[in-house]
Amino acid sequence: MHPALEGLIIGAILAAVLLGAEYWLQRKEAIDRAQRLKRAVALDDDQRRRISTMARFCIFIPPAFALAWWLMFR
Repeated sequence: MHPALEGLIIGAILAAVLLGAEYWLQRKEAIDRAQRLKRAVALDDDQRRRISTMARFCIFIPPAFALAWWLMFR
């Protein structure tokens, strides 16, 4: 398999894991806050912004890994 394709796949998996972990942590915090305040579960603006920031960051991870893998293993 071409090294750049390997890096792209690894980077995509890493990006998905990072984004999933960020969403899970923010959702867990929202659930805890909802239970403490006895309200419905909802993400606040700051939590939504953190998730969207991580999503924008995750866009750049697969190409960066593809380039790094290609440079290291060509």
